[in-house]
Amino acid sequence: MRVVIQRAGHASVTINGKCKSAIGKGLLILVGIEDADGPEDIDWLCKKIVNLRIFDDENGVMNKSVLDIDGEILVISQFTLHASTKKGNRPSYIRASKGEIAIPLYERFCQELSTAAGKPIETGEFGADMKVELMNDGPVTICMDTKNKE
Repeated sequence: MRVVIQRAGHASVTINGKCKSAIGKGLLILVGIEDADGPEDIDWLCKKIVNLRIFDDENGVMNKSVLDIDGEILVISQFTLHASTKKGNRPSYIRASKGEIAIPLYERFCQELSTAAGKPIETGEFGADMKVELMNDGPVTICMDTKNKE
């Protein structure tokens, strides 16, 4: 699994002109899933994400997690995180899982992240044409891939 984690002042996702989800201070997480991903990837990512110390403490040092600040989380599926640009100018998405594999993993990721956060999280809609709005705070953007844990 690949994720792009962005520290947000606020973020929202709109589908067909209607706001589906919105958060205040917290994390916007874009997640890409490939066929080789499984429950162990989800477990590792969820623990890492909720404990990442990327929010400022009282001294302006990034020393607090989303749990510490009681922040909100918005998760958006994004197959383009697995784009290959090795050949030509048109990206290939061959590594991105199709819906029958990706949807159950995406849903499990969202459930486990909600459990790890101790509260409901917001989501987009898998496969939908989404308009994502973000006020990146910092900016702080972290990329993680479960295939590069070590």
